[in-house]
Amino acid sequence: MANESNQVAADKVVSIHYRLTSDEGKVIDRSGDEPLDYLHGHENIVPGLERQIHGKNEGDKFEAVVPPEEGYGKRVEDAQKELPREAFPDDAPLEPGAQFAAQGPDGNLIPLWVLKVDDEQVLVDLNHPLAGETLKFEVEVVSVREATAEEKEHGHVHGEGDAHA
Repeated sequence: MANESNQVAADKVVSIHYRLTSDEGKVIDRSGDEPLDYLHGHENIVPGLERQIHGKNEGDKFEAVVPPEEGYGKRVEDAQKELPREAFPDDAPLEPGAQFAAQGPDGNLIPLWVLKVDDEQVLVDLNHPLAGETLKFEVEVVSVREATAEEKEHGHVHGEGDAHA
């Protein structure tokens, strides 16, 4: 029987190595040399991956397939907008793939991604680049620890010696 202190559950800090691939097997993202640390149960990673990691144990390796609805959502048609270039700060890195946040009418931040830039217009997409995609993860649970009271209160992991890593 697994040791519960090493089992992924709400309010635990989980360190994972992961590799995300497309349907064609192309690597989209990976954790790199250092594992990704996140606070489980606080929506710090895509919901479908978090759900599939729940209950796993330190040392477990597994594959997780996350449908769009549990990842970055379905693609929304007509979510591309042309904005005037002057709507962006002069020093903004305006290039395809750049991410920005705009304030919506309700005051909430709306993420958007740059698709195309010309002298007068910036074409942006309100869809996440992976919206509509089935996400295929290879995951290794490297470590699991209790979160500190401050991490639980803030809803995210703090780095060593840094309150907001």
